[in-house]
Amino acid sequence: MSLDQYTIEELKFFYKKLLLPRVIEERMLISLRQGKISKWFSAWGQEAISVGCTLAMDPEEYMLTMHRNLGVFTAREIPLQRLFSQFQGKANGFTKGRDRSFHFGTQDYYIIGMISHLGSQMGVADGIALANKLQQNKKATLVFTGDGGASEGDFHEALNVAAVWQLPIIILVENNQWGLSTPSEQQFKMKSFADKGIGYGIDAVSIDGNNFLEVYETVKHWAEEIRKNPKPVLIECKTFRLRGHEEASGTAYYPEGLIESWEKKDPILHFENLLLEKKIIDKKFIAETKGTFENLVSEELQLAVNEPKVIPNREKEIQDVYAPFKNKSIPPTKISDREIRLIDAIAEALKLAMKRYPNLILMGQDIADYGGVFKITDGLLEKFGRDRVRNTPLCEAAILGSALGLSIANQKSMVEMQFSDFVTEGFNQIVNNLAKSHYRWGQNADVVVRMPTGAGVAAGPYHSQSTEAWFTHVPGLKVVYPATPEDAKGLLLQAFADPNPIMFFEHKKLYRTLKSNVPEDYYTIPFGKARFHSKGDDLTIVTYGLGVHWALDTLKKHPEIKADLIDLRTLVPWDREAVLASVRKTSKALVLHEDIEIGGFGGEIVATIAQECFEDLDAPVIRVGSMNTPVPFDAELENQFLPLEKFEQELIKLWNY
Repeated sequence: MSLDQYTIEELKFFYKKLLLPRVIEERMLISLRQGKISKWFSAWGQEAISVGCTLAMDPEEYMLTMHRNLGVFTAREIPLQRLFSQFQGKANGFTKGRDRSFHFGTQDYYIIGMISHLGSQMGVADGIALANKLQQNKKATLVFTGDGGASEGDFHEALNVAAVWQLPIIILVENNQWGLSTPSEQQFKMKSFADKGIGYGIDAVSIDGNNFLEVYETVKHWAEEIRKNPKPVLIECKTFRLRGHEEASGTAYYPEGLIESWEKKDPILHFENLLLEKKIIDKKFIAETKGTFENLVSEELQLAVNEPKVIPNREKEIQDVYAPFKNKSIPPTKISDREIRLIDAIAEALKLAMKRYPNLILMGQDIADYGGVFKITDGLLEKFGRDRVRNTPLCEAAILGSALGLSIANQKSMVEMQFSDFVTEGFNQIVNNLAKSHYRWGQNADVVVRMPTGAGVAAGPYHSQSTEAWFTHVPGLKVVYPATPEDAKGLLLQAFADPNPIMFFEHKKLYRTLKSNVPEDYYTIPFGKARFHSKGDDLTIVTYGLGVHWALDTLKKHPEIKADLIDLRTLVPWDREAVLASVRKTSKALVLHEDIEIGGFGGEIVATIAQECFEDLDAPVIRVGSMNTPVPFDAELENQFLPLEKFEQELIKLWNY
């Protein structure tokens, strides 16, 4: 790490890049005291890592940042006014005032910001690196994490996936010795994060994170290596957080003398003294450079301060939750009289989607050679290859994060949950990353998550839950739940056309128990359009999934009851207009779902009917769901749990009301 290999201009360039974030820090601390920003996460003393990494990477290679990576944003030369607008929650910021500080991304500068759950961006980085590998573009990806965040499951899952798939990714651990107020000895027992590389079978090195040239040259070396030979590498940068986790938390918990000992290792002073010693720069150059930056920062900050405050606009807020999509029907070219099962209709839709979208990647446990536990993906590996039909480790969080990463890199993806119950392992990625990314900073998540769901097959508490209501509550997700083979195919193809995250529920009991006419060619069914399975003036039944077939069987048993039987097909969005029009006609409504009653999606429909149709009703709105217990294994207990018998009783009672 000799200065001799660099020109004088290169060394001055490095120094300026190191100094600018420090000058911004100084001004931001003043702005915090003045109330011009609400929070500040300081990178004081860690600038060598952010700046060194950024300058070592190519400008069009993605970097995924954390709290203390201001130097990434400045080294990528983001206009300071816009950066300061972001810090102040102005409309000119990257999140239009919807998120704060460094919680944002920007495709223009190939930076993907964090969410507060720390390790979550690790899986996203895997997805971007996977896209780079598939596209053979010889690009590396770099993701930052901290010593605290490295304790999270996301870190280990993402590291494992990167190793198994040999992804061209640099995992850079900023070991700053403390996780908020918790010292390292209370976080982990190993001496160095480089030791973790052994467990995952990857290269790992530990370096001085306060030595700019060591950071720059190490990252540059490994980036060049993995561009040619894709594989992951872990780099530990040993450093220290001189200020608090964020300014409000302070540093009172640090032992006496610790800060002073690390101040002597300040990366900017260290590099500055090297350049002074070699007479590359002098005190005048330092003063002039700092003065220029101080003036620049003051001017850009004032421009941001002068920007108007965000003007709330309800329509715009709602509009930005989802990426634009023309939710139109594409009819089949001809009607078929062939009958196939729901499981076959889904398999057929997957095959058509893979042909239609060459950038579509399928991911899931056992979906390749084995064809999935339900054999839906059987044969796709032979047709489309192992790059596009990918077996995954048991790393739901990392794989769902990878799906977002693929979308960032212009790929489509499908993730199959082996059972919808298992989605809890990746819940955060769905509800905080996939769902919110477009609203927060305009990045869509072109992801379909297939969710085999439901009871009635004696699979017990861990394989039988109805989980749709977990996701109908989350803005940014669309929730689809077909009840017939023809709807399953058309809705799944619409899900792949839609650039937003789709939770696609498939009832396991329906996979092989019913057949219907399904067109052979490509067609789509628009979201938010309910289907009437029967028409009648006596009452309205609103349901979806297996509930549709319960209702059909019960109405056959009671031909005297003439009902509008409405299959919602999609829960978000759901067809309010069709439901309300029917209830206004019949004046009676029963809402049925397989999910337990407490907190089930049916409560939303009941509340809407009660609010919008109160004066049209001739009877109370009835809600029928399963017992408020976990799903039992024994067949008799499961039958008792499910609401079929209760539905029949309540239906007759409502009809007679």
